[in-house]
Amino acid sequence: MSVEIRKLDSSDTDFREQLMAVLAFEASEDEAIDRAAAEILAEVRRRGDSAVLAYTKQFDRLSVSSMESLELPRAELKAALEALSSERRTALQAAAERVRAYHERQKIECGSDGFTFTETDGTVLGQKVTPLDKVGIYVPGGKAAYPSSVLMNAIPAKVAGVGEIIMVVPTPDGVKNPLVLAAAEIAGVHRVFTIGGAQAVGALAYGTASIPQVDKIVGPGNAYVAAAKRRVFGIVGIDMIAGPSEILVLADGTTDPDWVAMDLFSQAEHDELAQSILISPDADYLARVQSSVNQLIKQMPRKDVIRTSLTQRGAMVKVRDMHEACEIANLIAAEHLEISAEHPQQWADCIRHAGAMFLGRYSSESLGDYCAGPNHVLPTSRTARFSSPLGVYDFQKRSSIIHVSASGAQTLGRVAAELAYGEGLQAHARSAELRLK
Repeated sequence: MSVEIRKLDSSDTDFREQLMAVLAFEASEDEAIDRAAAEILAEVRRRGDSAVLAYTKQFDRLSVSSMESLELPRAELKAALEALSSERRTALQAAAERVRAYHERQKIECGSDGFTFTETDGTVLGQKVTPLDKVGIYVPGGKAAYPSSVLMNAIPAKVAGVGEIIMVVPTPDGVKNPLVLAAAEIAGVHRVFTIGGAQAVGALAYGTASIPQVDKIVGPGNAYVAAAKRRVFGIVGIDMIAGPSEILVLADGTTDPDWVAMDLFSQAEHDELAQSILISPDADYLARVQSSVNQLIKQMPRKDVIRTSLTQRGAMVKVRDMHEACEIANLIAAEHLEISAEHPQQWADCIRHAGAMFLGRYSSESLGDYCAGPNHVLPTSRTARFSSPLGVYDFQKRSSIIHVSASGAQTLGRVAAELAYGEGLQAHARSAELRLK
């Protein structure tokens, strides 16, 4: 059975409306899910560990009598790492080393130590950068197990200097993924609890007798986890509310169509709501990729998921030229943007909005997911217009430094007092004026 991917043409008068209809996606605001998450959070806040134990029994089918049974000892993480095949252990460590090296450089480039400067009157101004004390990392479990998510969330936190990294991962029916545990050991996670869902978010946000309250929660999860993260934002920080995964490929027609078809599959296989879009000025090339899709999908174990994703949310867009392709790419602001072209940097220079850019035909998005180095936690659903990939900066905060000299207070005090009187705040004004000579 062939895969019918929607075809668009930028020359159509209603092209923009058609494109926006393809892109339209609103994160599920299912009222039942939101109410359930709210109830779970309220119970965790009220009853702490006992609520976490009850919900873990209900949702993950784990009957344990104490939280101690849900925290994994470091020895188990080390054992999981040592039990891996040499090939898998080498691959996991290589990925971790590349992710760490990239984020170490990011820390330096971000000016991790802050700055100060002294004005002529002796006033010192600046900024101090400090890491967060405690961070919670949510790692999906059950149907999906992602050791790569452990590396991408824990390593930049470690590089930033976070004091304690606490990982939560659901283990339905007690089934643990050894690769996830090994990744936690390699990444330097401090504590691991086998809990998940909204109750795990609540435990991290509010703290319980067994789980300390964290300052920020990061990591992907299901709709209940997303709903819970929305509700606890403000009590703790969160990374983002991520939508379905997405890829946009700009192709000039010089890349093997099989390669591009498989790149589209790499996002479509995540789930039925994932989005894969191909843009090219070459109509014949689009037809060749469509042919490759129909042939290669037969080999895919997740072909039903891929077919649904491509049929319902995928698109192939014919444009006038690569310049227009870049304009449309900026409108889409995709999570993953592949520029599969002969001279990719030329077109990359035209891009303003993308979570991550993969330049050239050899830069498949899957390399970024696992081992290239840059973070794979990226803004989705057009939020790349104003959001950035997860990074060291997400695990640091900045404090302004203001050390006013006696001389500086004479100048600044008069300015502040004048403005304060203008706002009707007399105490502000007098506070500044009392320091005037």
